[in-house]
This record gives sequence, C-alpha cells and structure tokens, in this order.
Amino acid sequence: MSESTTIPLGKQTQYPVTYDPRQLYPVPRAPKRAELGLETKLPFSGEDLWNGYEISWLNPKGKPIAALGQFRFPCTSINIVESKSFKLYLNSFNQSRFESCAQVSAMMERDLSSATGAPVGVKLYPGASLNKTPPNWNITTLPGTCIDHLDIEIDCYHADPTLLDTNPGAHTASAIVSETLYSHLLKSNCLITSQPDWASIWIQYKGRALDHAALLRYLISFRQHNEFHEQCVERIFTALWRHYKLQSLSVYARYTRRGGLDINPWRSTETASAPDWRLVRQ
Repeated sequence: MSESTTIPLGKQTQYPVTYDPRQLYPVPRAPKRAELGLETKLPFSGEDLWNGYEISWLNPKGKPIAALGQFRFPCTSINIVESKSFKLYLNSFNQSRFESCAQVSAMMERDLSSATGAPVGVKLYPGASLNKTPPNWNITTLPGTCIDHLDIEIDCYHADPTLLDTNPGAHTASAIVSETLYSHLLKSNCLITSQPDWASIWIQYKGRALDHAALLRYLISFRQHNEFHEQCVERIFTALWRHYKLQSLSVYARYTRRGGLDINPWRSTETASAPDWRLVRQ
C-alpha cells in the first residue's frame, strides 16, 4: 500500500482505555480490486465473517462483562477495517460503562457501518451465554475432499495464477462436474506487518474439472504473498473463475485468530451468506 509509511498501523501502539471509535482504520477495497480488473461489476457476492473472542466492557456498577462477538461485513462495502485497528477499537470498550449489551451492540453496528460504508451485522454473546456455545460455533470439519495428500513438487511461494496452467488439458474435457475441495495449507502474510496468516480454504464449483495438483500448487504459492485476508480470497476466486470459466463457484477461507479475532472471507456466485463453520484451529 502506498500509504503504508503514514498510516498508524504496523507500529508500536498505545492501547486505548476508554471507548474510542476513532481507532477504526478503514481501508478501501477498490485499489486491490482494480489490480484484478474488478473495477465495475463484481463476479461474486459474499461477506467477511469475523468472530471476536476477547470482548469486554463494564456494566453501570463497574463490573466487567465478558462476551463473544460475531461481525458480518458485506463484500459490497466501500472499505474493510484493518484488523489491528478493529482490535484497538474493541479494547477501547474495556474500561467504559454501558447500560446493556444491546447498547454496546448498537454502538458497534453504528461505528463499523460508518467506517466501512455499508450495514454491518453485530451479534454479542455475553455473560451466562458463555456457558454454552453460540449457534453453529461447535467445532466441525470441512465437507468435501481434501487435496493436501497430493505428492507434488513446489518451488513457487509468491501468488502465481499461471500455476493453474500446469496441466492445461485436464480441464478441457466437455463433461461438467460438481465438486467440493479444501486445503489446510493456505498461508499468506499481512499486507502491513508481514505477520503470517494461516487458513483452511474451501472451494465448491460446477464446471469443467479443476486440476487438483495445479490448484494445490496455486494455493501454496500464497505462502510469501502479502495481502489482507479478504484480498487473498478475491484473488483466488477471480483466478479460478476466469481460468476455468466455471458455471458456479464459492471460495471460503477460515483464518486462524490473531489478537482475539478470526477473519473468514466468503465469495460466491450462489449466495451472499457465509456458512458459520468453526474449525479446530480456530
């Protein structure tokens, strides 16, 4: 990012002690989408599903409330929120008093929607609800076929869509297939700090068959690639959609948490709502 030397991210930070929505740092989606040729109509719908595990505030008597949270950002928003700034924002609630969970939720919806330029859904699970798992938060496994067992040689660790051409004849057959694949080997790096981001990625499609070995090489090529979670998923979606000329496609990355947050971008030609799965690494 050209402004990376001036933005207040990737630097030593003083954590706020009282509620401060100014901590939120929006990042426009448009520049990275322009790199992919997505300046006009998007080929997908979707959302970015964030889970928060370290949320707290004080009740009117000063007693702490601990909570889990879920945040849904539509992929049509103008901006994303940089994850460290989101963590700083959530921490700013820690020593502030609020009348109710509903008040906190409403404030978060207002602030996040303002920062991103689109309505953001917020659900908080406070207090006694922590004794049971919120809806659909039970640990599960990904449906489909894992491709991690493939015995392939790899020497490219920077995102390279030409790796999908490894076996160009593999997807030229006329037969149309429906297939669900996944891998636990996706790793990318933060665009600002270069810290590693680890994920499992799930791909469901209809069209000419994907070359599994080529797909795995391509996914692993993100290992030294610096981009935000959302941008990586859109890059993968766009490469597959264009290269294989698919009839339908869904791409979902479940990233491990950092700073009490996990980020799970979902892009699909079928539905805008992300499955609410939670994996053992999360």
